[in-house]
Amino acid sequence: MSVPTIPIPPSAKPKKHFIGAAAPAGYVPGVGRGATGFTTRSDIGPARDANDVSDDRHAPPNKRKKPQNKEVEEEEDDEDLNDSNYDEFSGYGGSLFNKDPYDKDDEEADEIYESIDKRMDEKRKDYREKKLKVVLEKFRQERPKIQQQFSDLRRALSQVSEDEWLSIPDVGDARNKKQRNPRAEKFTPLPDSVIARNLGGESVTALDPKSGLASAFPSSGTMTPGLSTPSGDLDLKKIGQARNTLMNVRLNQLSDNVSGQTVVDPKGYLTDLQSMIPTYGGDINDIKKARLLLKSVRETNPSHPPAWIASARLEEVTGKVQAARNLIMKGCEENPNSEDLWLEAARLQPPELGKGIIAQAVRHIPTSVKIWAKAADLETEMKAKKKIYRKALEHIPNSVRLWKAAVELEEPEDARILLGRAVECCPTSVELWLALARLETYENARRVLNKARQNIPTDRLIWITAAKLEETQGNTQMVDKIVERAISALTANGVEITRDQWIEDAIACEKSNSVLTCRAIIKAVIGHGLEEEERKETWVEDADNCTQKGAIECARAIYSHALTIFPTKKSIWKQAAYFEKTHGNRESLENLLQQAVSHCPQAEVLWLMGAKSKWLADDVPAARSILQLAFQANPNSEEIWLAAVKLESENNEYERARRLLAKARASAPTPRVMVKSVKLEWALNEIAKAFGLIEDGLQSFPECAKLWMMHGQILEQEGELDKAREIYIQGTKKCPDSIALWILLANNEEKRGQLIKARSVMDKARLRNPQNDRLWLEAVRIESRAGLKEIAEPLMAKALQECPTSGILWAEAIFMEGRAQRKTKSVDALKKCEHDPHVLLAVSLLFWSERKIGKCREWFNRTVKIEPDLGDAWSYFYKFELLHGTEETQRDIIKRCLQAEPHHGETWCRIIKDIKNWRKKTEEVIVMVASELQIPT
Repeated sequence: MSVPTIPIPPSAKPKKHFIGAAAPAGYVPGVGRGATGFTTRSDIGPARDANDVSDDRHAPPNKRKKPQNKEVEEEEDDEDLNDSNYDEFSGYGGSLFNKDPYDKDDEEADEIYESIDKRMDEKRKDYREKKLKVVLEKFRQERPKIQQQFSDLRRALSQVSEDEWLSIPDVGDARNKKQRNPRAEKFTPLPDSVIARNLGGESVTALDPKSGLASAFPSSGTMTPGLSTPSGDLDLKKIGQARNTLMNVRLNQLSDNVSGQTVVDPKGYLTDLQSMIPTYGGDINDIKKARLLLKSVRETNPSHPPAWIASARLEEVTGKVQAARNLIMKGCEENPNSEDLWLEAARLQPPELGKGIIAQAVRHIPTSVKIWAKAADLETEMKAKKKIYRKALEHIPNSVRLWKAAVELEEPEDARILLGRAVECCPTSVELWLALARLETYENARRVLNKARQNIPTDRLIWITAAKLEETQGNTQMVDKIVERAISALTANGVEITRDQWIEDAIACEKSNSVLTCRAIIKAVIGHGLEEEERKETWVEDADNCTQKGAIECARAIYSHALTIFPTKKSIWKQAAYFEKTHGNRESLENLLQQAVSHCPQAEVLWLMGAKSKWLADDVPAARSILQLAFQANPNSEEIWLAAVKLESENNEYERARRLLAKARASAPTPRVMVKSVKLEWALNEIAKAFGLIEDGLQSFPECAKLWMMHGQILEQEGELDKAREIYIQGTKKCPDSIALWILLANNEEKRGQLIKARSVMDKARLRNPQNDRLWLEAVRIESRAGLKEIAEPLMAKALQECPTSGILWAEAIFMEGRAQRKTKSVDALKKCEHDPHVLLAVSLLFWSERKIGKCREWFNRTVKIEPDLGDAWSYFYKFELLHGTEETQRDIIKRCLQAEPHHGETWCRIIKDIKNWRKKTEEVIVMVASELQIPT
């Protein structure tokens, strides 16, 4: 019995997993049976343009675009998954709302978020910076730079002596033996047969820059300078013959033409053959073109001398001297009347032949001054020169040049005779007339100058020479008359009187020791052509110009004339007095000051200068009498009272000084008089009297900062720091603008160990006195003295921002840097304040620390020249010369310092204002300051 089969419906059969899926990449149906894949047009579709819309009908099912029901479809760009396009908040591709409009609400929201972010960032800023600083310091401690590791050792090298340096062994050669002793390269000479056999083919023409000749070689590129090699066979025998010919030419040139004996050096003639090669380094083609061009010019116009000269010089430059001589002689034949051609021919020929050529030239052109002068130059004997010049004067008697040259060769007596004839032949030559007047006696010289004046009535030098002549004979009255007559005569003859020109003549007269003539000229022309309003300023400027040129007498004459016109002008008297103080002597200064006080009795400075001059000459009674006269003219003058006090105190007359100060306080009470009174009692150690005077002074003048400072300094000297602090505080309240008072208060707090209070004092002072570089400098130094470099450096940066052109701040900033950064800082300082003396002094010290002695001395000189009143600069300069200079340079520094009389400088003022040094002289102070200054390191 058979079991019937039940048919399975198609829907119940299991489906294959790949049915309906896209074929894998590279799948070819039937490849397992050996089928080969191919592509038909139905697979790739019809041909389309690149701009056609793509057809996605044949794409895999999962890659097909879903149809959209919108009328306009927006094409979306592929998403950019680059890391640079990633944002923590928005992810890839930027914000989700990029396509939305950006309105004011969005802008306001962004600003709010940004301000919140800044606020949150500021809260953590200090912590982050502090943490970063700690990390950096830890990293630098663990891994310091090589420069930092060896900085102490480099600093210690400055203490190494010269013997220790010399004992350091030399560095040995660490290379191996083969490297130390390389074998010499072996070269095998190439036989001539190889050279001859390889000649032929293309040739290359090259030019030796030294020889100027072309060389032809095979295409291998080998060059032989100075020879022309044909492209055919090389005949080495001919090369040797050419060398021998060149040698014979050289030997013949060195041969003596007269005696026939050779004068050649037998050992050095072979090496001297190089002199045969022309030194012209240009292109040979240019020379050929120039030759052709000049030849064309000569043939076209043979009577054109410059063409012949240019042709000869071209041949001379290329080394063909004989061709140059031949050309120039041919040119002389064509143009016998050209003096330039004859002179060029004489130059190209040897001296003996040149004489003959010049003789021919004289026969053709007997009236040429240049040819006669050349003929005289070619002669070596004095007698022959005189003979030529005399013969020349026979042909050309009106040549001033020939007369002057002939006179220079003669003795004085013969020269006088020649000049007598010369002025007859050349009556318009001023130089000949003046030369004759110098050689004549006084009477004859007067006659000569009178004749010269008649022949040349428009020349001023004749009149000035006449004035000099009278001065040499002691006729002082005639000097002024001659100069006055000269001005009137020249004006009558239509000559323009130029002040500057006459002043230059006066300076020349002074240099020739004709002082009276100089003064007469100044007196006559100094006011010529000036308006009344501009006379004073112009004369002072002229005096300064004469002083700069070293014409002291001219400047003195200008001041003298100005004072006669303006006898009551104090400014001119002052400048004249300073001029006499610098360039004159004590007598001239005192005479001038006596005249000055008689015309200007109210000028206190003039009285004081006169009294000081007498005092410096140790004439104390005369100084007292001058001051008494000054009291009568100026009864309540503070300057004169204090000068009298200083005179008495310097001469140990303390009681008289006290009485004078008491009278001054009674008749002319001023803050300065009170200060001087307190200082005198303080210096004499009368502390109680000093305190009493201070109290009286503060009651009368509570805003006098110096009284407050002296009160506090006396208390500090007595050891009462707390009381001094109270005085300083009261003083800063009364005088908030006194910088020195604030600094004293801060230093007092620092002495008492109150660093924080010292900082607060400096902060308060800077608030009251903004942009004050002295306060910033003291604040920085307080931190530096406390060892707080990390506070001092940013404080200095703030100070330079507020006071960018402060020299004292830049000078301090240079030495706050490390040694490697100081030079850069100094360059920045010089850019900001180029001519500041403190910056120049800091640069000088920088060069000193680097042991650049020459540059250091140069910058010290520059510093004291720009600011001679800076005492610290003089003291550093003196200390530098003590270590690196001589006794002469040290004395010179002290002498220049005494002339400058400096009053400023930090260390200088501290030493000179110390009450213990109140009677020290400048030469003592500079030594004391130099001993306290440290050598820069």
